[in-house]
Amino acid sequence: MNMPINQVPGRRSRRTTAAMTVGLTVCLTAALGACGSGDSGSSSSGGGDKVGVSLVLKTLTNPYFVSMQKDAKAQAAKDNVNLTVAAGSTDGDTQTQITAIDNAISRGDKGILITTNGDAVNAALNRAKQAGLFVIALDTAPNPASVADITYATDNKQAGKLDGQYAAAALNGKPAVIAMLDLFNNQVVSVDIDRDHGFLEGMGIAPGSKTENGKEAKTGKYTGGKGGTYTIACHQPTQGAIDGGRTAMENCLSANPNINVVYAINEPAGEGAYNALKAAGKEKSVAIYAIDGSCSGLKNVTSGKFAADAVQYPGKMASLGVSSIAKLARGGSKPSVTDGKSFHDTGTALVAAKSVGGLTVQSPSQAASACWGS
Repeated sequence: MNMPINQVPGRRSRRTTAAMTVGLTVCLTAALGACGSGDSGSSSSGGGDKVGVSLVLKTLTNPYFVSMQKDAKAQAAKDNVNLTVAAGSTDGDTQTQITAIDNAISRGDKGILITTNGDAVNAALNRAKQAGLFVIALDTAPNPASVADITYATDNKQAGKLDGQYAAAALNGKPAVIAMLDLFNNQVVSVDIDRDHGFLEGMGIAPGSKTENGKEAKTGKYTGGKGGTYTIACHQPTQGAIDGGRTAMENCLSANPNINVVYAINEPAGEGAYNALKAAGKEKSVAIYAIDGSCSGLKNVTSGKFAADAVQYPGKMASLGVSSIAKLARGGSKPSVTDGKSFHDTGTALVAAKSVGGLTVQSPSQAASACWGS
């Protein structure tokens, strides 16, 4: 998503100020589209005229997307790029993103980097491509993926799978009563599907559908780890937010108070779930599995709030995107996908306090050098 909103293929799940660097102006809006542009000065690294690039994010309330903004700005200063940033007011706000895309076309930008809020933005992205802008999706591929020229992302399904494998091994054969805290229940977003399905497959549970969440058998046996029986207690939307995670967890506990495993689309949803569990006096008996890799998320692993966290590198996605469009605009070649995949994979790893079942994990201290946020 987060979007990881996980998602996660999977996936997370993450989170405004106006800022200026040398030769770069960023205008942020939460309710309206992108605006303004910087001066025509040059930086020490980029060559030639300034290149206009728009970064269109899900929201700027999630540190995950704030990290993208930060690293994109830093790369833009190096590459002599005039970066304009816009973001939805909430996760799922497609109208603000559509306005920002249309503004990028009108401004004559060379490219757009976007963490899409849903399929409703597809027509605007197609207009951008027809106008000659290069479109790079970040974190989440559009549906269909061909709406973007290329996607820079974590393998969200793999991120969810790592969490699921750890959850199955940690259960050590005990019955699993699982809460699935997804991103939406009424929008088909690939990060939501990928992370959800990856977690189930890591547990050794068939998702039941390639295109929708919640289609798995609600009871049966999981085959991960030593194997055992499972019950899916709920699927609840969180919008990838703390408040949404808390409400979702409260609803899940009402449906089944015996939950002992929580899949969370991203860290904010996981944080909200923990708050609900603590209020119910159940925080010590339930394992929460999140996706994101923020510095605060790693602290939650250290403290025991999260059993594990599949980490991602959102800043890397954004900085690579800025650099790619700058190079392409100055006569360079188009970026390419990772061998064997339909996107450029920027990596993932599993962070946990201890290893179980022979799984490869990083400790929170090992992962801290690449975390983001605070």
